[in-house]
Amino acid sequence: MSLDLTVVNLGGLDQIAPGQGRCFVVEGEEVAVFRPRSGGIFALGHRCPHRQGPLADGIIGEGKVVCPLHGHKFDLSTGQGSEPSERAKVFKAWEENGHIFIQCGKETAP
Repeated sequence: MSLDLTVVNLGGLDQIAPGQGRCFVVEGEEVAVFRPRSGGIFALGHRCPHRQGPLADGIIGEGKVVCPLHGHKFDLSTGQGSEPSERAKVFKAWEENGHIFIQCGKETAP
């Protein structure tokens, strides 16, 4: 198996207010993109692995997002959840020339 990586331009940075998140559908997958007030761009799988809550609607602060359904916290950099077995999928994300980019990939057969 190999990983086929794609870089996707999600559009202007102004789509997400500082301190907020927004859900985008990228190659059929929901991705929550966050713009913390402290700076940077982060992207996680949109659905909480605990109860499938919409992470883009959660409160962000101190490098974490809080799921709006059950209060589980997920690290924006690593995806690590409140419990050792919980982890949200992490996407590489960045801002360039006022646009948001993420890197996503799928496993492909050799």
